[in-house]
Amino acid sequence: MNLTYHALGDTGMQIVFGSEISEKTNQSIRMVANELKQHPIEGVVEWVPAYTTLTLYYQPSVLTYDELQAKITDFYEVLQEQKGPVSDSLVYLLPTYYGGEIGEDLSVVAEQNGLSEEDVVHIHSSQDYLIYMMGFVPGFPYLGGMSEKIATPRREDPRAEIAPGSVGIAGSQTGVYPLKSPGGWQLIGRTPVKLYDLDQEQPILLESGSYIRFVPVSKQEFDEIESAVERGEYTVQTEEKKGVPS
Repeated sequence: MNLTYHALGDTGMQIVFGSEISEKTNQSIRMVANELKQHPIEGVVEWVPAYTTLTLYYQPSVLTYDELQAKITDFYEVLQEQKGPVSDSLVYLLPTYYGGEIGEDLSVVAEQNGLSEEDVVHIHSSQDYLIYMMGFVPGFPYLGGMSEKIATPRREDPRAEIAPGSVGIAGSQTGVYPLKSPGGWQLIGRTPVKLYDLDQEQPILLESGSYIRFVPVSKQEFDEIESAVERGEYTVQTEEKKGVPS
């Protein structure tokens, strides 16, 4: 895979890893991001991964655009020669109550795809979803990997207000609303876990390169976890997902 570079003003560089949105592309992005984290380049202030790109912000008074491009190219060539696995990832287990008043579009998704509501829940909760990038609003994860069996178009009449933690489907994507906001996704459930919490040292729970798994819970379990979250007594469970060869 050959990298291409684009200047973003006089302090930014966008590195393009190809046009295919895939776990393989994401692994290459993660390899370079991990290398930057472990071996910082003086003058690089921040890097932001996306579906097929990694954007770097740097100080032109410390290094030039051409110098930065040369360093990244060297990074990448060495990493490609090593052909080792990317670093392990975390899988965040998000307890989710499906259906009912807080997942009122579950029946719509089921009808759209000729499935039962139980089938939709099983399919949706049987996949680990890769977080390709974060954005839209603080804490919102852009996920990949949802089965086409439950793909459903957005609502024709978007809601003016959606509760934090709402789990939805829009086309071939699924996601979780971290904040109260308007939206047109089909709501199938809700997690009591806070994806964005200003009271925490790290306000944003998730990060790109990690995974989400939705774990079905009963309404009683949902209420109990929600109360524990409000008391600050709940810790999100995680599992380790081994890195795979690039």
